[in-house]
Amino acid sequence: MYLNCHTYYSLRFGTFSEVDLLELAIKNNVTALALTDINNTSACLNFIRKAKEFNLKPIIGVDFRNGALQQFVGIAKNNQGFQELNGFLSEYSHQKKSIPDNAPMFKDVLVIYPFEKVLQNEKKQFKDYEFIGVSVEELKKLPFSIYKSYTDKLVIQQQVTIRNKKDFNAHRLLRAIDNNTLLSKLQTSEECRITDTMLSLEDLKKTYAEYPQIIANTEHILNVCAIDFNFGKDRVTQNQKVYLESPEADYELLVKLCEDNLHKRYAHPNDKVKARLQTELTTIRTMDFVSYFLINYDIISYSKRMGYIHVGRGSGANSIVAYIIGITDVDPIELDLYFERFINPFRASPPDFDIDFSWKDREDITQYIFNRFKNVGLLATYNTFKYRGVVRELGKVFGLPKEEIDKLSDGNYTPESLDEMSSLVLKYGQLIRGFPNHLSVHSCGVLILDKPIHYYSATDLPPKGFPTIQFDMIIAEDVGIFKFDILGQRGLAKIKEAIEIIQYNRPEWPPIDITQVETFKKDPKINDLLKRGKAIGAYYVESPAMRGLMQKLQTQDYLGLVAASSIIRPGVSGSGMKKEFIVRQRNPEKRKEANPKLLEIMPETYGIMVYQEDVLKVANQFAGLTLGEADVLRRGMSGKFRSREEFMAVEQKFLENCKEKGYADALTLEVWNQIKSFAGYAFAKGHSASYAVESYQSLYLKCYFPLEFMVAVLNNGGGFYSTEHYIHEAKMCGGIVHPPCINHSEHQNILKGKDIYLGFGYLKSLESMTIKRFLTDRNFNGPYRSLDDFIDRVVISIEQITILIRIDAFRFTNRSKTELLWESIFKLSVSKQGTAQARLFKPKHRQFNLPSLTTTFIEEAYDQIELLGFPLCSYFDLVDEAFQDNIRASDMNKHVNQNVLLYGVLVNTRFHKASNGKLLRFCTFVDKEGNYFDTVHFTKVVDTYPIHGIGVYACYGKITEEFDFCSVDIIWSKKMSLKQDPRSQ
Repeated sequence: MYLNCHTYYSLRFGTFSEVDLLELAIKNNVTALALTDINNTSACLNFIRKAKEFNLKPIIGVDFRNGALQQFVGIAKNNQGFQELNGFLSEYSHQKKSIPDNAPMFKDVLVIYPFEKVLQNEKKQFKDYEFIGVSVEELKKLPFSIYKSYTDKLVIQQQVTIRNKKDFNAHRLLRAIDNNTLLSKLQTSEECRITDTMLSLEDLKKTYAEYPQIIANTEHILNVCAIDFNFGKDRVTQNQKVYLESPEADYELLVKLCEDNLHKRYAHPNDKVKARLQTELTTIRTMDFVSYFLINYDIISYSKRMGYIHVGRGSGANSIVAYIIGITDVDPIELDLYFERFINPFRASPPDFDIDFSWKDREDITQYIFNRFKNVGLLATYNTFKYRGVVRELGKVFGLPKEEIDKLSDGNYTPESLDEMSSLVLKYGQLIRGFPNHLSVHSCGVLILDKPIHYYSATDLPPKGFPTIQFDMIIAEDVGIFKFDILGQRGLAKIKEAIEIIQYNRPEWPPIDITQVETFKKDPKINDLLKRGKAIGAYYVESPAMRGLMQKLQTQDYLGLVAASSIIRPGVSGSGMKKEFIVRQRNPEKRKEANPKLLEIMPETYGIMVYQEDVLKVANQFAGLTLGEADVLRRGMSGKFRSREEFMAVEQKFLENCKEKGYADALTLEVWNQIKSFAGYAFAKGHSASYAVESYQSLYLKCYFPLEFMVAVLNNGGGFYSTEHYIHEAKMCGGIVHPPCINHSEHQNILKGKDIYLGFGYLKSLESMTIKRFLTDRNFNGPYRSLDDFIDRVVISIEQITILIRIDAFRFTNRSKTELLWESIFKLSVSKQGTAQARLFKPKHRQFNLPSLTTTFIEEAYDQIELLGFPLCSYFDLVDEAFQDNIRASDMNKHVNQNVLLYGVLVNTRFHKASNGKLLRFCTFVDKEGNYFDTVHFTKVVDTYPIHGIGVYACYGKITEEFDFCSVDIIWSKKMSLKQDPRSQ
């Protein structure tokens, strides 16, 4: 009997979830009801899915409103009606139009106009599918209106938005947040009524007892509406089912692609390759994944035609078909990738292809997908109210001063110190915490479906202009919608731009084929970079943790890097198996200590679980679980698991099977704890291998074209480290770094031979239009000959030219910055900054006799710190204290277990919470020679000797060594003072 129910997906209006709504219905003996969120269909599919568990009949629709003003409610008679509603809502959402007073011509939708709206508009004509909704509160007005005679058009429209007074309070807070107003100034027209609750079915019928026709009309609507989607075990894929005209044609194409490309991957394919290929093709066809492969192939083919670089990751990297046709660059035969991780008869969803593109190319790839395929949309994600956001929003709603809001949101208070209003903010914050706040776009999910997108959901149109559905990945997979992951990353952009820089800076060099990874893997120079941890700038292997791990493992080959990429993850690392892996890697004798059965299952990783596939193998071969049960364990670790019941049942069977097989309890527990430690963090081996491929491509460029590569790294936002540190690395590679130059620099950094000219983009105070203006003039009219020439040709204010002079962009004039600053002040009149165009006739410049003015080295450094954010000299050159006797980083291995003093410039710092809850700190420094050393600051020194920003630190501590990798356990540290800026004296 309820045709107008809201959940909290009526954003900043509703007060409970779709499951809460179903529970409320059961409590009130309601057996059928309609979910009609305001201008939103996010909850519809899950409402339908969960309704079966409650034995309720689900009906769905949309409450169409302009702000809080209800225009009408649309109820879907069937799936086609839901598509109509989604299409209509999307049209108005995309174009930011107001919802009209009257509904359009619908075929499979029932429309309910609110009684008050009908009265206001004096609506007299109603189509067959249009009705008048009368709430309990409005019922008393009905006898006094002309509509009492419209007996065949009247239905019950008791809106359900709240359950009780607490919900009503939460609702009012949400409305105040939405209207950006104080709670005391919130207009009642923006609120629901306190009576917008669900009555029991018996009470509702009693209320309308005098109007049996209204009850009958409402029951008729409930009876004629029916909607269904297949969920869970009953689901079938909703993705585009065929790529060509038929499944047979698709399969023929996939086979032909494999035949045509087989010899490109395997010059002499052996029986193992052929057998694996045939097995995969048969399985892909049997499980109806052929079109999925062909669509991914289509996307990759477009990328290659455009000259884009890609990396195919995910479980799809375990596929030889994907490798042969070029979706991935990981050879599953070489790596012995577990086929059942890629696909098995117990897995209904297609394999994951996480396809990475350059962050600069991703939008074009997405646009291609929308143009190429018919039914395309982006996947949504929900941004919820988090603690800090809730406190800030409610603080404003209650009118608290900013200082008080800051105190509450940062947690800098004690309960007894709070006044009544602040206490209310925290109390009511709990009511709406976790509610969806607004919809956003999933980071990478693209949907390519068989039916129109609006068959499943309405769409929004975010700023990038791609229609985005209104539900998330979990619901999508439940109904059989599987996303294509199209990701953007900076690592590929660095590779692509480095190749472009090589082409103009080293024109004598032949074109580079970056796909020749097999050659890179065997290059001793590249592998030596890995072994020595000299991979700054290279994708995934540049962090201090990876740098240290490479040195401990003595990684010097592809398979070693693949393993390292996975064992550094928290799952393996947290279980203690990372250390054991290093021991067995470095000492072959220790490998014999592994359990023989586990060593037989995982010989490559010395009997240690490193990859997701290892969990499948161990569960299947060690514990005797079926592949389907093993996959439950894998999914249970992925973080996407909806229920733990299935996982716990498999856990029980795992333990029972091990007991039956006669394993010692200690061994069973050890193996099970390893499996549990993977939760949420395990990498698929193919995933690690894909990362390793990109790492080798980066390392090839870093090894043979270090300057070109480092400039590309800088131009694409760097990576793990700061811009300043990548500039330091460029210097270590032989680069000569110059501040921005008016005649050489561009907006980004540019390399000329070994000279790196920093880009004008680093000058945060320099306006982009100013940069565009003088670069355009230089491109058309040639280099600037003098300051006078620049002033004649470029419209610029005194403030903007001062920035250029202070960064020494006019150093080609061979005059000091101080002279140029004075001269620019004399020559640029105040009115100049308002001039919209360059002068037609060049003025005759007066020459001024200025005293000899010089700029000191210290002033130069402080100008750079102020304008660039860092100096181009070494911080060691700015230290204003005497250095004590110290050692260099390269000598640390000679002083193991000794207390020593090192000086270093801070590169990176991070905290880590110990098992006792206290903080430790890990830092990375570079010494005066540019070599790295790492420090550990245990809890007793973390607060006593804090690390405050970049600079030179004296680090005194004990040298410790683990697997030939040295670090310093800090006893005390001190930041060295710098020479004072002479201009501030």
